[in-house]
Amino acid sequence: MSLSTARAKEKQDVARTTTWTSIALNCVLSTAQLTVGFIAHSQALLADGVHSLSDLVSDFIVLIANHRSAAAPDHDHNYGHSRYETVASLFLGGLLIAVGAGMLWRAGTRVLNLDDIPPVHASALVVALIVLVSKEALFRYMLRAAERVRSALLVANAWHARSDAASSLVVALGIIGSLAGLKFFDPIAAALVGFMVGKMGWSFAWDALQDLSDRALDQTAAADLRAILLGTPGVREVHELRTRKMGDLAIVDAHILVDPRISVSEGHFIAESARAHVMTDPRVIDALIHVDPESDALNPLPGNFPLRSTAMDAVRAAFGAESLPIEELNLHYLSSGFDIDIVLPAHLPDQLGEDAAARLARIDIDALKRKLGAHELRVTHALRTTRDAPARP
Repeated sequence: MSLSTARAKEKQDVARTTTWTSIALNCVLSTAQLTVGFIAHSQALLADGVHSLSDLVSDFIVLIANHRSAAAPDHDHNYGHSRYETVASLFLGGLLIAVGAGMLWRAGTRVLNLDDIPPVHASALVVALIVLVSKEALFRYMLRAAERVRSALLVANAWHARSDAASSLVVALGIIGSLAGLKFFDPIAAALVGFMVGKMGWSFAWDALQDLSDRALDQTAAADLRAILLGTPGVREVHELRTRKMGDLAIVDAHILVDPRISVSEGHFIAESARAHVMTDPRVIDALIHVDPESDALNPLPGNFPLRSTAMDAVRAAFGAESLPIEELNLHYLSSGFDIDIVLPAHLPDQLGEDAAARLARIDIDALKRKLGAHELRVTHALRTTRDAPARP
């Protein structure tokens, strides 16, 4: 089992365990809140009960999203299904906003009709305190597990439980005020709960919307990834490092600078090594590494210099006139100019003897450079290496 697969399985197991724990607790608490809230005439406790019911809905959303996000990439989702978690967070945020708005509306109508509010029974306070302690304990348990597996959706669900604890505290204070004879305390507490729920929903929805809009990792995480890439042997510099979030993970796109005169295969090897290194970061789900010989800001635009076919035809014509075969032709498109490396067969001196040097001397290298717009032209063979034409006799 690969490291990424093991992490995904652990995350799924933790999500399942913590969410079912939350479901069981919320079933018990919401039943107690709604029942006692109705009997004890506490609008605040009823509002908190509705809040707990919304927790049940969000818990099931988490379970569904966790199951779907773990699916392997397919032809419709080449990068996997991690954004199901982000979509679920957006839906959860919208649900909380709707629940909060309903609570505010109901609390507002109660405040306008204070005379119709019956006295609150002390049993409502007991239930509110039990819920407060239970939700705070659930929050601490869920947050610890969510941070361990780096799940934004589970962190959001954990803080949802903390918002429940905070709202239960407000409910308890409202009930205490109501028991003291201040009737408006109970509906005011219900309104505060509604506001807190709506605010939490807006926070979840906004964060999810940003992630769905290809939000990048924060600067600290990006700096960590840059350091990993720079630590790869053969990488001289990293530029145009870009990331975009996919649920709790991210896709990385980076340009690396390598020695401009190495072979294509070596450049590819360095790029694959850099990709393998950056993929060890638990935040990275995939990476695309582009190899550059130098900064894109300096590199000349394509089309300013001849293509390989044009250069090859000109070189073969010039060397063919002297019956000199070409073993290899390497082209370098650099900010300093267009460089050409011509490699003659290693056995050529053995076949032609001193005549090989004489034939090479008759080639007008300067004219060939001017024709191709080359900055440098190097000819390499077993006898010597020259940058320009040898002196004519």
